[in-house]
Amino acid sequence: MSARIAADLGFEVGILGGSVASLQVLAAPDFALITLSEFTEQATRIGRVARLPVIADADHGYGNALNTMRTIVELERAGVAALTIEDTLLPAQFGRKSTDLIPVEEGVGKIRAALEARIDPEMAIIARTNAEVLEVDDVIRRTLAYQAAGADGICMVGIRDFDHLEAISRHLSVPLMLVSYGNPELRDDTRLAELGVRIVVDGHAAYFAAIKATYDCLREQRGVHASDLTASELAKKYTLPEEYQIWAREYMEVKE
Repeated sequence: MSARIAADLGFEVGILGGSVASLQVLAAPDFALITLSEFTEQATRIGRVARLPVIADADHGYGNALNTMRTIVELERAGVAALTIEDTLLPAQFGRKSTDLIPVEEGVGKIRAALEARIDPEMAIIARTNAEVLEVDDVIRRTLAYQAAGADGICMVGIRDFDHLEAISRHLSVPLMLVSYGNPELRDDTRLAELGVRIVVDGHAAYFAAIKATYDCLREQRGVHASDLTASELAKKYTLPEEYQIWAREYMEVKE
């Protein structure tokens, strides 16, 4: 339904976020808990009715380079127009931080494997990295390596402002995608386009608004007093992230 609404309102592209899929399938936080099969099922359902191209957030390719190849096969069959493969170390590893990245060489291997597995050259393979946790030189090194490996585009999360973006984008020639989460420092579509940005993901506000609307509707039916919790706070309340964080500390020595 969301895909149809977005197309009707004139959006040019949609995205199936990993966090949204996790909420939809498990009512769980975005801790890389869902399987490839579960994610592909969601993508297939959207693909049946979508009238606009859909990007799939394929996380880390659901494993190593060989797993990434399987991911490409399944999501291409599901009908997605593009997908992102990120270089975050997922799922979180024993004694490591959730923001740790894999070596750039491993990331390059995943992109090359994805391109090998792809049948339709029109399906875009987009390499994603986290510009927030890296120095600018490291971001440039990684993104250039992914571009050289054949990535059709580069996706970045954590870009602070236009100076940060320009320092990186001037080294790249492929189209860029930003996950900005509504960052007010990046609200200039003309300048974004001049710097090579073609897609901006502001976040998943529509999905969280639906959670809030569901809560308010059921609350009113039950005669429960209004809550001052925001949509994102409601999502946090009902996905129980504290439990997962306790388990991560207890069983994985994740200290964050």
